[in-house]
Amino acid sequence: MQNYPTTALVILAGGQATRMNGQNKLLQSFDNEVQLLKIYQAFLGQVDEIWINSHRDYERYLELISDIGYFKDETEGFLGPLIGMKSAWSYVQSDYVLFIPCDITEIPQDILLYLHQALEQNPLSSVAYVSINGQALYPFCLLKRSSVDTLTQHLQHQQLSLRRCFAELAPQVVNIQNQNLKYHSLNSFEELQHYQK
Repeated sequence: MQNYPTTALVILAGGQATRMNGQNKLLQSFDNEVQLLKIYQAFLGQVDEIWINSHRDYERYLELISDIGYFKDETEGFLGPLIGMKSAWSYVQSDYVLFIPCDITEIPQDILLYLHQALEQNPLSSVAYVSINGQALYPFCLLKRSSVDTLTQHLQHQQLSLRRCFAELAPQVVNIQNQNLKYHSLNSFEELQHYQK
């Protein structure tokens, strides 16, 4: 096990996928492998528990990974990744959670270690997020349990922007450069077609 605190992984798959005609992106194959299996394999042995934040297809997840955890958002209405992050703390045991979007294309090597190092160097920070080729990928982040009050306040005021919420958590950024990567996540069939070409 790596030399960092106990960490849970939560895959954020709670959206409506409207630009994917409602298809569950976590069950799609972007690179000849189902997204759920790709993410699971990438972090197996690095995290202590793995959860999916989703509102459907639980039986299908269990068919693929028999011991995967699963939870829905605390409130109805598709409030974006912020509600998934807030809801996670009612389920995970550890004080650190690595969140990752279900439509991620590339998972950088040792990314969990780099995120932990960023937080370790900045003890007042409660979040470290990934930036790929200069583009912030806020849902790909490591959060401390100390962030819960701030998440809750933003949700209570219907401020759902991760960028604005994280700005209050002394955010740290882990910058990844990969010039071969045009899309760090896929939001539509158009993007998926371009990516697969």
